[in-house]
Amino acid sequence: MKKILALLVLCISFNASAQIFDPVKWSTSVVKISDTEYDLIATATIEEHWHLYSQDVPENGPRPTKFVFENNGQYLKKGNTKEGAGHEVDDPIFEMRIKYFDNQANFKQRIRLKSKESFTVKGTVEFMVCNDTQCLPPKEVDLEFKVGE
Repeated sequence: MKKILALLVLCISFNASAQIFDPVKWSTSVVKISDTEYDLIATATIEEHWHLYSQDVPENGPRPTKFVFENNGQYLKKGNTKEGAGHEVDDPIFEMRIKYFDNQANFKQRIRLKSKESFTVKGTVEFMVCNDTQCLPPKEVDLEFKVGE
């Protein structure tokens, strides 16, 4: 019994020391602009001390945030995905001026409807986050936007 208890304690302590970081949570919303136009909004909620990079990052810098929207034939994209102001800093690690977001970031993609039916736009966001001591590998997250509901 003592061996089982010792093994259990060892397993619990090992699991407690192996942290998995997931500092960004994504949510989606849709805003009606007119009868034929909507904004698809992806919001990143970022844990304290972490930052998410802009869509526009200089070459040889960190991985930029990138959105891909599946074409389902029911809408047309209008322009590129827009992002909020963020912070521009001279990054000592990458040795370049970089724009990033902390706490929260909003990204908007305007679409024009091709029909009046309700539908779902599926997409993905690929992103990279860093704090003052480490960067996490790029991650891809699935997104869904319910239009016309």
